[in-house]
Amino acid sequence: MSTPVKIDENLRDQIISAPELVLEDPEIMRALISANENTLGDNIVDLRGIAMERLEKRLDRLEDTHRSVIAAAYENLAGTNQVHRAILRMMDPVEFETFLKDLAGEVAEILRVEHVKLVLETVQNEADPAVKRLGDVLSVAEPGFIETYLTRGRSTPVRQVTLRQFRPDTDDVYGEKADYIRSEACLKLDFGHGRLPGLLAMGSEDPHQFTPQQGTDLLSFFAGVFERAMRRWLS
Repeated sequence: MSTPVKIDENLRDQIISAPELVLEDPEIMRALISANENTLGDNIVDLRGIAMERLEKRLDRLEDTHRSVIAAAYENLAGTNQVHRAILRMMDPVEFETFLKDLAGEVAEILRVEHVKLVLETVQNEADPAVKRLGDVLSVAEPGFIETYLTRGRSTPVRQVTLRQFRPDTDDVYGEKADYIRSEACLKLDFGHGRLPGLLAMGSEDPHQFTPQQGTDLLSFFAGVFERAMRRWLS
């Protein structure tokens, strides 16, 4: 018979004085469980070892889920702060022209989108001097254009917020910048009774910035604030 190998006395004393060091080390615990299974022989099933293995896998899954939940919470908080900052900046101007120009400027930068365009349905002529002066951010369209643009001609309900990976096939909204758009957020605007609707289009060159799987609560809130601001300007 072989003589059992004795554990080093210093190591033995250290384990006895702080056993939690062993219990908290997954690799050491696996080695101990494996050694225990080897001593049982091939004909004995160690149910405790099986249970430990299953619990370990379940713990790994729970940790992954925990990390995912925390990451999603941080992302949602960052998105909330971003929208709040954009709204505060949008409420600063005291002149309508500055209000619109800021949409394509600092508000777009805060929201991290490359292009913002406000489309108003109207029966007025596009040659209106105000439209020409604000052409980078403002355009006009015939009644019914917005619904057709959002549904792409299909008989589907129109939501307040539409997120999609999208490459415009016309320059009706983004003008010459349409070639660079790969995703967009479209906010349908209600300016009140007796007024034609509007559309706030946010175009991104990143195809993954706006996708249908994303939540729309924050952008719905942004659209609601924008509608109320526009109603005051229009009145």
